[in-house]
Amino acid sequence: MTREILNARRLLCPLPVIRTQDKVKQMQTGDQLEVICTDPGVMQDIPTWCRINGHTVLELLSGDHEYTVILEVGGA
Repeated sequence: MTREILNARRLLCPLPVIRTQDKVKQMQTGDQLEVICTDPGVMQDIPTWCRINGHTVLELLSGDHEYTVILEVGGA
């Protein structure tokens, strides 16, 4: 298992979700991805994308105008 970080700061919807999708395609089942954003919409958009695509949201964090979603890549 690896854990990678995706910097999606200063990107507006739908770009954080698109960048997350592109990154997850390069990862293996069980890997974790930490997505750091400045668009508060990701707190709903990425978890919804995860549910649709079989990935698991492990943690949602917010503070200092940044929003972080930590997800585990599923085998869908």
